[in-house]
Amino acid sequence: MDAVVAISQIRMAAANLAMEPWQRPSDAYLVQLGLDALMADIEAPSLPLLAGLARGEYPQARELFDLVLEELDLLPLTSEDLAKARWTAAQWWAGQIVACRLDPVHGAKLIYEEAAAELDYPDALQPIADLARGLDLPNDQPPDQQHIRDRVTSAARDILATERTQNHCL
Repeated sequence: MDAVVAISQIRMAAANLAMEPWQRPSDAYLVQLGLDALMADIEAPSLPLLAGLARGEYPQARELFDLVLEELDLLPLTSEDLAKARWTAAQWWAGQIVACRLDPVHGAKLIYEEAAAELDYPDALQPIADLARGLDLPNDQPPDQQHIRDRVTSAARDILATERTQNHCL
């Protein structure tokens, strides 16, 4: 994971902290974000403290995460920053799917729940969102998992191709 993706995921978690208690990221997830950020060479004084919390110390995670947000100057979180973070994460997950480092079904659900739904279903993410929604529908027959994985991987390639085309045109 590179620094841009790590910062994007930190921004998304920061936005989710304002949600209802059952929708907020877990303390364990915040600690994992801290570890991911350290591995991406992001520097903030409180980051090693967050990443190094033992399971019994997880109740301290939210306070340390707030300090990390301040130290990285990620506050206040604007809607534009959050939208960009969600796009960055979606593109990264798509790349992980194509590179066979992320299970396509899990990746489709991440893109659907964390990016597409929150960005009001943009056209570029719609195919993968449709596939993810279809996975959650009750079916009389279980879907052909390999066929779905292939379709998700193809949709992920399309997301990456769209990204390259947009970046090339800029």
